[in-house]
Amino acid sequence: MPAERRLLTVGHSYVVAENRRLAHEMALQGRGRWHVTAVAPASFRGDLRHVECEPIVDEACELRRVPVRLDRSPHFMWYGGLRQAMAGTWDVVHCWEEPYVFAGAQIARTSSPDSALVVATFQNICKTYPWPLSAFERQTMARADGWIAFGESVERTLEGRAGYGHSAAVIPPGVDASRFRPDAEARRAMRQRLGWPADALVVGFTGRFVAQKGLRTLCDALAMARSDWRALFVGGGPLEPDLRRFAADHPGRVHIETGVPHSEMPRWLNAMTLLCAPSQTTATWREQFGRMSIEAMASGVAVVASDSGEIPHVVADAGIILPERSISEWRDAIDRMLQDEALRKDLVSRGLDRVARRFAWPVVAKRHLEFFETVLEERTR
Repeated sequence: MPAERRLLTVGHSYVVAENRRLAHEMALQGRGRWHVTAVAPASFRGDLRHVECEPIVDEACELRRVPVRLDRSPHFMWYGGLRQAMAGTWDVVHCWEEPYVFAGAQIARTSSPDSALVVATFQNICKTYPWPLSAFERQTMARADGWIAFGESVERTLEGRAGYGHSAAVIPPGVDASRFRPDAEARRAMRQRLGWPADALVVGFTGRFVAQKGLRTLCDALAMARSDWRALFVGGGPLEPDLRRFAADHPGRVHIETGVPHSEMPRWLNAMTLLCAPSQTTATWREQFGRMSIEAMASGVAVVASDSGEIPHVVADAGIILPERSISEWRDAIDRMLQDEALRKDLVSRGLDRVARRFAWPVVAKRHLEFFETVLEERTR
């Protein structure tokens, strides 16, 4: 029987338990073949809240917590005590940090030449980085033996870029389908808490309240819609005052909830009839994935989403894809979805099937391990 291989996976995203499910599931899927160790921040200041490293019950991987510095600056954040945390002999070092950030270069520099280095990236716009980001990217990719694109738009953007000629695989992020699942009791309880009828037609949004997430388009479309809708916004960010004004214009029909930990998101998603993801491309950004879409699909919620970036590849035929800024088309789609229960049921069924086949963490973890095996085989040729 082959000797057990050793995998070290490092990423600031691992501070959140849902993200660290990747390492946990790789340990479960690779049991007897892979020993998995994850390095995560002891705490991290995220976009919406300060996060202490969240626990996972019966965590299958070994966990090493380290401090992070400059965590308000995603490009220049770095790990304290990383050399000690990475001490050991590793067949593969998996870097869940962008190649062009300091943390990515730090992990690449600290990893032993005897280890295969695999880097992961969400970048789906071909950018010319200023120094020192350009130097970070060169250093990281010069050391890398392979890279993972978190979506098809990422691979298409980077496959011809200098330094990215290594072996590559398209592997999406995952979702915990045991927690994000249809839950009729959670739906009933949450709607009762909000003071809405049990059969209310609820249009939802989760995530950052920022302009590029298309919230103004969604609010304008709702204001024009003919259906008897309710709107639920869960997240936080600088556009909260705009949403509060929208709520004041539609008394009793809009609820805004901020400060929700990710562990509570399944209950809020279950309160929704329809999730809208109206992300809008800018000169420097387009949707890199859209986790709320797979969490909604896993929760049995129908999805309407824009055609920004990776979204069409994520949702595919399990939802309705619309032009980013066409308010009239968004209005019509919302009305159609709320009024056509058969259509919603069909899309819900498609979404649940798509999650099970492509986005459930065990599936995603297995694909990571298969790619690591490929990289190791190529390294020995």
